[in-house]
Amino acid sequence: MRQIRIAVVAFEGILPFHLSVPCAVFQSPTPEGNSPFRLRVCSVEGPRILSAAGFSIGTDYGLDELARADVIIVPSWRDPEETPPEALLRQLQKAAARGKRIVGLCLGAYVLAHAGLLDGKLATTHWGWARDLAERFPSVQMDADVLYVDEGHIVTSAGAAAGIDCCLHLVRQMLGSDVACRIARRMVVPPFRHGGQAQFIEQPMPEAPSDRRMARLLEQVQRHLDHDHNLDDIAEKAAMSRRSFTRHFRQITGSSFGDWLLSQRLGEAQRLLETTQLPLDRIATAIGLGSPVTLRQHFQRVYRTSPTNYRRTFCESRASA
Repeated sequence: MRQIRIAVVAFEGILPFHLSVPCAVFQSPTPEGNSPFRLRVCSVEGPRILSAAGFSIGTDYGLDELARADVIIVPSWRDPEETPPEALLRQLQKAAARGKRIVGLCLGAYVLAHAGLLDGKLATTHWGWARDLAERFPSVQMDADVLYVDEGHIVTSAGAAAGIDCCLHLVRQMLGSDVACRIARRMVVPPFRHGGQAQFIEQPMPEAPSDRRMARLLEQVQRHLDHDHNLDDIAEKAAMSRRSFTRHFRQITGSSFGDWLLSQRLGEAQRLLETTQLPLDRIATAIGLGSPVTLRQHFQRVYRTSPTNYRRTFCESRASA
């Protein structure tokens, strides 16, 4: 199987955590000891650069490596006020013209915007800089409230840990939910957070017995997605009023219960489309959406493709990989 070629852009002053996010995800070995990815860290400014933490980073790869990549990741940018080097912007534009996947994590969205790759597209970045990017690049449709945005060949994410969610999303698309879950398990992070989830929670709640009870309750919901999980019934099982449950759930997760439940159901639909040949009516019943029509509507809205096309594309991608 040909490895999927991942190029990660590094530059003077990069924060080590930002660089480590795609490296940790795409250098994760399989239980057999190999990797489906070939990762290259590509320097914008020579074979040795200085990180923001004060230590140097050495790499044998420069921007010419971007021409050989299947996926290019810009993990951040050092200064929103600084225009990225023209050589980097040209390479990104050429890669985009070839139909390659280009990803801007956190402030890496600024680099993609400078290259003109976000014009007319929905995008996100770290919430603290979203307004600035929107004002400087008015042709970009900015959504400051989500973890990541997938526009097909162009993908952007919010800051810091949202980059992990975005990279796992890419793994899930290229190699399926099972591989993404194995990587997430190794990294001890949530295996799936939908891109539309809020970037941050205004008032994090301290852990309490009610939180542990809710965690067990949600585990039961995940195990029985085919059941009808009425909000009033769930709130009663959590020993809360509907209003208190709704407020508490959003404070803990940054999402409504309905949105969370739908994301769990669609995530399971992805897994079943990838790993089985079950017809859509069986999948819709198994995840609690009732009918293939409802499944198609939600799947199309969230993933911008039909379940049938997703299954076909996933199978073709795995075969070509």
